[in-house]
Amino acid sequence: MTFRSTLMATTAAVFTVLGGAAFADAHATHPVTGEILAADQTFTYRTLDESPSIDPGVVEDSDGGDIVRDLFEGLMNQDADGNIVPGVAESYEVSDDLLTYTFTLRDAKWSNGDPVLASDFVYAWRRAASPELASPYSWFLELMAVENVSEVIAGDMPTDALGISAPDDHTVVVKITQPLPYFPQMLTHYTTFPVPEKVVEELGAEWTKPGNMVSNGAYVLTEHVPQEKLVRERNPMYWDNENTIIEKVTSLVINDEDTALTRYLAGELDRTDIPAGQFPALQAEYPEDVMSVPNACSYYYTINLTDTTNPALLDVNVREALSLAVDRDIIVHNVLAGGQKPAYTFTHWATAGFETPETPMVSMTQAERNEKAVELMEAAGYGSDNPLSLELIYNSSSAHESIAVAVSQMWKQTLGVETTLGNEEWQVFLETRGNQDYQIARGAWCADYNEASTFLDLMQSESGYNDAKYVNAEYDALMAEAKTSDNPQVQYTAAEQLIAQDVPIIPIYHYAADKMLRHNVKGWPYNNFQQNWYARDLYIVAD
Repeated sequence: MTFRSTLMATTAAVFTVLGGAAFADAHATHPVTGEILAADQTFTYRTLDESPSIDPGVVEDSDGGDIVRDLFEGLMNQDADGNIVPGVAESYEVSDDLLTYTFTLRDAKWSNGDPVLASDFVYAWRRAASPELASPYSWFLELMAVENVSEVIAGDMPTDALGISAPDDHTVVVKITQPLPYFPQMLTHYTTFPVPEKVVEELGAEWTKPGNMVSNGAYVLTEHVPQEKLVRERNPMYWDNENTIIEKVTSLVINDEDTALTRYLAGELDRTDIPAGQFPALQAEYPEDVMSVPNACSYYYTINLTDTTNPALLDVNVREALSLAVDRDIIVHNVLAGGQKPAYTFTHWATAGFETPETPMVSMTQAERNEKAVELMEAAGYGSDNPLSLELIYNSSSAHESIAVAVSQMWKQTLGVETTLGNEEWQVFLETRGNQDYQIARGAWCADYNEASTFLDLMQSESGYNDAKYVNAEYDALMAEAKTSDNPQVQYTAAEQLIAQDVPIIPIYHYAADKMLRHNVKGWPYNNFQQNWYARDLYIVAD
């Protein structure tokens, strides 16, 4: 398969003539739409937490991914509709057996002027898989079925055994062990992005600091104040720099949604999250600024199934009772009210090619669910004369707190469960949850690509983000079969039914991207289900 750039030659010529400087002129117009551009092309947005890392081989959260997509570019990108388009790779070919991908690279440069070479991808992938880096996302390369990846991650093979090579400076060859129809989609994920070997090896962990970082994306890192802000500005060395309009992107860490909204309304932010429950009022007052579109994320509570948990949670009757007693309609319509949908499966309802299976809970009324929940708790030995006490933790956010309070009240009213709530700063929370130092914890998973396996692979025994430590050989077998199935929906349905049966997690709702987005910010990828956005595709029109 060979790609052709989606940018028409005539449009590219106009962009080239105008050049980047022209976009800062208040009289400049967008070369395609004809809209008058604002003089200040700065995009400022709010993030909830400081991301643990902006190293492509280490980053593990969605906000960090947004930053890395600006700073770095992989083999493939996504367009506004979520389709795969060329990135550093101008084209690629696939072998007849669908097991070898050969990518041809364009003439791209690092921000220091060095050429981006095929060996930079080889180094990055080997580094991400190496036991020395211990990347929290190394398992993603296993999902990609890269040749010898499991053995490399385990330290049983050297990193140069990984199925990626560079026959020459402009050719990357990747070998996988089984055909994956969604493999090209996976190449838009930051774990597969290149990193500059000379810089990383010379500076170590300090390479991601402003002034040190060398990147190949549309922007470069110019300022980073931890827990406060991160700034990136246009990279003049980027191969498509002349087509970029936004000059500067600033992400501000604001832990409180209401504070962020106040700053948005004061004109300090161009995008922020809508506080829980405020969507209807804001939509009525600011209809041009409010957005709500399906977003490829699922919100759930994960249950610790190891010996460090509350012993009661090892009883499936207790876990099922807790799930049944959560009134998801109240959560999405009363607490959130931003276009979210109740979740009775892990996989988001809008995932491409996925048919949401019926689970027993779906056909029941909430009254029937509550009645069964009481029966299950009594069967487990808990009730008014022997109430159960639990601990529920979440990362600091007023929205997460609102949901936790609502759920704890539901558990109390229906089951008599006493729940102690605790909140933690994001990085601490990730460690607590990853070390199974919790009983029940808030979780959310955003798709790495638009296919159901990106959700369901998470619950495999060896998954790096299976924080419940759920182990079910039948489930693992189903997900392995799905990789080669002509109709993987059969396995996906069975896998979802096992999750509903074993309850290692409690799905609560499927996300919608409900945001305040300044009406004069254009180019937002509303139709991209993953809501993967690139600042280089945005522009601000004169207001």
